Amino acid sequence: MKYNYDVAVLGGGPGGYVAAVRCAFLGKRTVLIEKGALGGTCLNRGCMPTKSMLHSAQLYREIQGAGDFGITVSNVGFRFDQIMKRKDQVVARLSGGVGALLKQAGVEVIQGAGTLKNTHTIAVNGRQITAANLILATGSAPSQPPIPGLRGSGALSSDEVLALETCPESLVIIGGGVIGIEFAGIFSMLGKKVTVIEMLPNILGGMDAELSAACAKVLQRQGVEVITNAKVLELKKGLCIYEHGGKKSQVQAEQVVVATGRIPVTAGLGLEAVGVKMQRGFVMVDDTMHTSVPNIYAIGDITGKLQLAHVASAQGLVAAANIAGKNDVMQYDVIPSCVYTSPEIAAVGLTEEQAREKGYRYKVGRFSVSHNGKATVMGESTGFVKLITQEDTGELLGAHIMAPRATDIIAELCVLKRSEGTIDELARTIHPHPTVSEMVMEAAHDVEGMSSHAPRRVL
Repeated sequence: MKYNYDVAVLGGGPGGYVAAVRCAFLGKRTVLIEKGALGGTCLNRGCMPTKSMLHSAQLYREIQGAGDFGITVSNVGFRFDQIMKRKDQVVARLSGGVGALLKQAGVEVIQGAGTLKNTHTIAVNGRQITAANLILATGSAPSQPPIPGLRGSGALSSDEVLALETCPESLVIIGGGVIGIEFAGIFSMLGKKVTVIEMLPNILGGMDAELSAACAKVLQRQGVEVITNAKVLELKKGLCIYEHGGKKSQVQAEQVVVATGRIPVTAGLGLEAVGVKMQRGFVMVDDTMHTSVPNIYAIGDITGKLQLAHVASAQGLVAAANIAGKNDVMQYDVIPSCVYTSPEIAAVGLTEEQAREKGYRYKVGRFSVSHNGKATVMGESTGFVKLITQEDTGELLGAHIMAPRATDIIAELCVLKRSEGTIDELARTIHPHPTVSEMVMEAAHDVEGMSSHAPRRVL
């Protein structure tokens, strides 16, 4: 059978558009179908708009402290409408950039909602698009937990927060995961009263316990009230009723935000009708990104793996490689996690708790931000680098950072872990001075108690 295209990609987020570009580079006639703006959730309703807001909030806070650096500034304030306008400009520029990349690669883009009609056909805008291979990349949407009163309470999802026209004076954020904590940081730096309510014992579930505890302390110093082990019982307009410590309590705020995770966007696509196996709404895939249908691949949030933009992009590259006959597989053990708080948080590999549970004999090296020269110049003293290494081989098991520019620094440790490098190799790698990255080298030296710039400790 002759098909219109070699590859049809359904969804233009960081997984879909990267996969489409790579397929085109590999010589495949490729079409991308997207019902909304190019760039998907990450670019339009997630990573990039929140980072734009965060940068504005951080700049506002830094200017308020400019006197400590000998800079005189008066009448410091902010205009929330301008913060949001700039956010929209950033998003528009980046979305346009994605369109340009697709055009340069020779990928045809069709704007519209696609539905699978069979294993080789997607219906969109009254057309029947046929392709030898399909890549599903339809992403996710904010979850709506079954909280009594949620629908009539005026509570906002994480998407809707990004459409605010005025800045609330107070917020209750339900959910202490990455999304909730980032919003807590943004609005608290803008001087607003923020309360975070989390069901689990710690915020940032899944992160190393030391990182989680340190982040909670930083937020509290910024004026955020963090309530863990709490169950939300009911929402009313501007009111959150919850149970904590066996007692019913409540907190009032101008705005309630629900940040309890995301669900896959797979309903109504016709996946099950064509034989694609599903589980709880997620598409089942193997490590080659194949679904249960040989010519259909799935990537990104709909796969039920890690819901991160860089994971979706990596999965897209794997799918494209396999379509081109290159036999690639996805590896999930060296994926960095980043939280854009202030200071930033980044991690890769095992937490100390996980290393202990798995029975590893391990060593830990630490280095404090307060001992780093560049951080001192920047006026930063909060945070640390923590490296977990296998005792007998020196191989890196996990790395956990709370520091300025942590989300940039973590890449070095990802490379070390992926290449199965040792802590000795890291320690012997000369890092430029003065930089924040020196903390990684010092933490590596500290594994053996040999850091020259940290208080001497006895092993």
